[in-house]
Amino acid sequence: MPKRPLILISNDDGVQAQGIRELTTMMRRLGDVIVVAPDGPRSASSCSISPITTITVRLLREEEGLKVYQCSGTPTDCVKLALDGLLTTKPDLVVSGINHGDNASVSIHYSGTVGAALEACMKQIPAIAFSLKTKSQQCDFRPYEDVIMRTARYVLERGLPEDVLLNVNFPEVEALKGTKVCRISRGRWMKEMKQVGEGAYQLTGYFKNLEPEAEDTDYWALDHGFAAITPVHLDMTAYNTMERLKEQGARGKEQEKTSCPNNPPAPCPLPPAP
Repeated sequence: MPKRPLILISNDDGVQAQGIRELTTMMRRLGDVIVVAPDGPRSASSCSISPITTITVRLLREEEGLKVYQCSGTPTDCVKLALDGLLTTKPDLVVSGINHGDNASVSIHYSGTVGAALEACMKQIPAIAFSLKTKSQQCDFRPYEDVIMRTARYVLERGLPEDVLLNVNFPEVEALKGTKVCRISRGRWMKEMKQVGEGAYQLTGYFKNLEPEAEDTDYWALDHGFAAITPVHLDMTAYNTMERLKEQGARGKEQEKTSCPNNPPAPCPLPPAP
């Protein structure tokens, strides 16, 4: 019989969260599964790691085709631990979630769910982050199962480009209208701190979509009943700005050659190009 794919699962809601249990059930239909997830909630932990504390791990469940571990660290710690401590073979796929709460727009930068997928992507392992736009800890995940399974199958069969992961967000609906492959929307969190006592503040706030009419964004998709699938690249270089700065540096060098003491060149933000 052909060897079954090996799928690593993590999250940032904790190993006992409903979303990761549902995701584990789905992924077991596609391959052998190892779950390594935090022992409690680690929301908004992004790609944080634990370099100065000892990380502990405990096996919670083991049966044919499944092992479930809980880890004292962050989601990124969990993936690192799985790859360099618990597994003897490289996973074919890493999936993170299903997060209770969306990770669209700028929230992708805070998300521990996406952080786990980013760590896998850095290790050149295909990765997907799944999130549901909800405030509830008890959800009906059946409307999203088909998209989750089709997306995971696609990545297992075809892979992903190097340094690219998929960030998939779902609206909380009884039935999806479909899926949209889209970009991250421009937005920001507003009024994020609430004073709750003398010298004491609590993180709060609301998200403001800065382009609500842009139909090619993840938030438009969520607001209109679609699953949003966003390819995310590890390389955060602003290439257009980089080229402009190089051009300014080159112009500055030419000005140095032609200028006289009474007509100095305009200042450049970079040293002259070599």
